[in-house]
Amino acid sequence: MSSRVCPLSLFVYDPVVRSKKVIKLVPEYLLKKRKAYQAIKATQAKLALLEKRKVCRGKLLKFKRLEDFLKDSHKSHRDETRIARSEKRPPAPLPPAKNRLAFAVRIREIKGVSPKVMKVIQMLRLRQIFSGAFVKINKTSMAMMKMVEPYVAWGFPNLKSVRELVLKRGQTRVGRKRVPLTDNTFIEQHMGKHGIICLEDLIYEIYSVGKGFRAANNFLLPFKLSVARHAARDKAGLLKDLGNPGFRGTDINSIIRQLN
Repeated sequence: MSSRVCPLSLFVYDPVVRSKKVIKLVPEYLLKKRKAYQAIKATQAKLALLEKRKVCRGKLLKFKRLEDFLKDSHKSHRDETRIARSEKRPPAPLPPAKNRLAFAVRIREIKGVSPKVMKVIQMLRLRQIFSGAFVKINKTSMAMMKMVEPYVAWGFPNLKSVRELVLKRGQTRVGRKRVPLTDNTFIEQHMGKHGIICLEDLIYEIYSVGKGFRAANNFLLPFKLSVARHAARDKAGLLKDLGNPGFRGTDINSIIRQLN
């Protein structure tokens, strides 16, 4: 009787042998490299989070020298003295009845001005330099122009200047977005109750200072006027070309041509 051995019986299952796993060794320089890379990434993420929090809070803090505080204090004191002296003087006479519309452009910086001047600047909606807005001429507006005279140039625009400003830079706000005035249907939808159904009606209402002037002027956002890049770098030359602030009469039209 021949004895045969089954080939399957040669393989014996050993759980100890199967449970052992081979662990690959990593060189030490690679471990150090990974650790350094993870530390860099963690630092970058922390800096990005801090920058995001700063942006959410508002403007970044800027270092201010003592000389800047003194300059702002002198400017504020000078404004208050100028306003107090102007109040003692007799008020300036109103312009002729035909000049009922004025256009004001801010051509000077207002850092460090007195609170009264800052409040008038905000009421005129001239928060940014080289921004302009229409103003209805009356005793109150004349007094306001007198207060901001060193920083704002103003005068009487003609119909051509009003039309060019509204057609080229006329915008309104819908929610938080600035929307250019290019659709008469949109204008009729928002200003139809004031009798303004198209862009030409809006221009005529502004220029003629009609009954709906206040609504039409509030519908228009302040005009963001442009300055050439080389002119913005050469501030002395730019201010020389624009001239002095204050009342400019009909010369305001040349400033509008230059900045529009």
